[in-house]
Amino acid sequence: MVSTPLKTTKSEEIFSAAQKIMPGGVSSPVRAFKSVGGQPIVFDRVKGAYVWDVDGNQYIDYVGTWGPAICGHAHPEVIAALHEALEKGTSFGAPCALENVLAEMVIDAVPSIEMVRFVNSGTEACMSVLRLMRAFTGREKIIKFEGCYHGHADMFLVKAGSGVATLGLPDSPGVPKNVTVNTLNAPYNDLEAVKKLFSENPGQIAGIILEAVVGNSGFIPPDAGFLEGLRMLTEENGALLVFDEVMTGFRIAYGGAQEKFGVTPDLTTLGKIIGGGLPVGAYGGRQDIMAMVAPAGPMYQAGTLSGNPLAMTAGIKTLELLQKPGTYEYLDQITKKLSNGLLEIAKETGHAACGGQISAMFGFFFTEGPVHNYDHAKKSDLAKFGRFHRGMLERGIYLAPSQFEAGFTSFVHTEEDIDQTLAAAREVLSGL
Repeated sequence: MVSTPLKTTKSEEIFSAAQKIMPGGVSSPVRAFKSVGGQPIVFDRVKGAYVWDVDGNQYIDYVGTWGPAICGHAHPEVIAALHEALEKGTSFGAPCALENVLAEMVIDAVPSIEMVRFVNSGTEACMSVLRLMRAFTGREKIIKFEGCYHGHADMFLVKAGSGVATLGLPDSPGVPKNVTVNTLNAPYNDLEAVKKLFSENPGQIAGIILEAVVGNSGFIPPDAGFLEGLRMLTEENGALLVFDEVMTGFRIAYGGAQEKFGVTPDLTTLGKIIGGGLPVGAYGGRQDIMAMVAPAGPMYQAGTLSGNPLAMTAGIKTLELLQKPGTYEYLDQITKKLSNGLLEIAKETGHAACGGQISAMFGFFFTEGPVHNYDHAKKSDLAKFGRFHRGMLERGIYLAPSQFEAGFTSFVHTEEDIDQTLAAAREVLSGL
């Protein structure tokens, strides 16, 4: 495999123009490549496991539009369903039968969900579930974990992961102190810290929200007993347990992290995959809690585009595709080959690295590790990751432009794609 200089003329022209009309030239911060250096690649089209930029370069994609493309980009069955739905209109702002279909599929799949409300993004789902936690318990404080990202709502922008971690930003300006005073933080995988917060705030904590598998400060799985311990602590203290499964839902298992680990929360947020590439989110849980949501109950939340017929159509078809026999076994097989291969090559070429995978989600850090929380992740060699990212890009491999983001595979990635990726990694790591 030979590295050739990328043609980036058109990408540079477009990004240069974008910087004059959009903050930082992007619509979401991590896209700006700030933590890896250089300018972002501007996409032109996507198909299957591949993306093409405006200069005609082709890449094997391990971002998958940050998770939704588990069936591959522009899957023909999803596209065909969308074409049919388009003929009926793009937005109703009224009930449609497709909402029932997707709702029933989500309820059947996710152990904690007895009722579900559709929204338009993962951020909106987490904002809504936060209000619901407080409404149901009559309490104001919540516990979240350092490096876990639950969208950009004020209450969550305290020691948050994802783009906040990538850009090294402090707690965001514009967030009132009287809002974040009710957000309590603990290190991920630290049950004793959570116990301490409950003891210091008796009868005041509405619940705990967490990424059951962290994907927003890099890939960090829960330690044995951690999720079970949180379940026990919330029950003992009359608080709710919320799994943010925007990333993990339908990705690490059909029923998400709660199916994978056998721990059932009270509420769950979803996104990404249930939209099949279109903007969508959802939150759901026990019927008695969800009965608080308007118009059934007094907790108000609304959205004109919620339950959009196109998003429902794409979600339904995506979940149908995921139900085919052998899908998750194949996802685990190829992702394990990729993850193990990257770690073996790093070791053979003399680099400190650690990481892992669960089903179609993976990650690695340039640090000896192990990484159990965000503080551990921050010990990674970020400069080395930037050079690695660029080297892989030049060899046609598109990775998330941040050490603090998980990677994603799809069931249309082939063994040859993985082999090509590992060959590229060997070349790059040998030269770092």
